[in-house]
Amino acid sequence: MSELNFFAHATSIIDENCQIGNGTKIWHFSHIMSNCIIGEGCNIGQNVVVSPQVVLGRNIKVQNNVSIYTGVICEDDVFLGPSMVFTNVTNPRSAINRKNEYKQTLVKKGATIGANATIICGHNIGEYALIGAGSVITKEVKPYALVVGNPAKQIGWVSEYGHRLSFDENGIAFCQESQDKYFLENETVIKIK
Repeated sequence: MSELNFFAHATSIIDENCQIGNGTKIWHFSHIMSNCIIGEGCNIGQNVVVSPQVVLGRNIKVQNNVSIYTGVICEDDVFLGPSMVFTNVTNPRSAINRKNEYKQTLVKKGATIGANATIICGHNIGEYALIGAGSVITKEVKPYALVVGNPAKQIGWVSEYGHRLSFDENGIAFCQESQDKYFLENETVIKIK
């Protein structure tokens, strides 16, 4: 484990060979398993499991009762809502060891995954995407996409600020809160600098 300045509640368990960034907080009854990398300024809520070799970037917010399994990588500024869960095997069986079949799931910068959502392994989540509470992700999620339901379907687009975008006839949207402009072309959203 790294010798950095972070907080770990007395009831949390941190296994060997973990790297934990400065300013990170790990709360009650959470288990950080071996060989994890957790960036600076993260908040790991209570009763969270971070399985071996998971990588979490900077400023990740993990709410209570979240399971993050081997194969998951979260880039900076990701929000993982209460009781959401990742998977890492597509066809699990109790009597069959499939550890050599783990699939990777990449959650890109700034994405939000709502409470009780389930992310089926091997499906990446694009930058700043917003996944509604209770959704089940069974395919790739585009950057800035707003998806809901089981199975999840895209119902719109959101800004980096997290608000719904409305595009005009020229494919331009303006986020009032952040003053940012976005361009939509061929089902791809681009933030205009």
